[in-house]
Amino acid sequence: MKILVMLPLRTVSGANIREHWAAKAARAKLQRSTARMMLLLDKKWCAQQNHFAVKLTRIAPKKLDSDNLEISFKAIRDGIADAIGIDDGSDRFTWNCAQESGNPKEYAVRVEITIE
Repeated sequence: MKILVMLPLRTVSGANIREHWAAKAARAKLQRSTARMMLLLDKKWCAQQNHFAVKLTRIAPKKLDSDNLEISFKAIRDGIADAIGIDDGSDRFTWNCAQESGNPKEYAVRVEITIE
């Protein structure tokens, strides 16, 4: 079974951005809750599954390097894990990150979950 969800979110590297802690917390809360809510719309698919292969694809005008790409998905990973009800560090998850160039001012995250 495969689930595909597009999240209308702008991801940034938390390692390189300089911002007030409240702005960072608000962005993380929005990303986490959006990912959780989009996947909770149909939660019956995750009840008794063994393994989840999750591919997160960042769509943005400019690309991030690989370590910053993973950091930019932190809150989204947490939201996905919240929706499924398993810690995101569990062996039941395999996480893959990718990115694609988008048009100017186009930002999104494509979530593909393959249930094995």
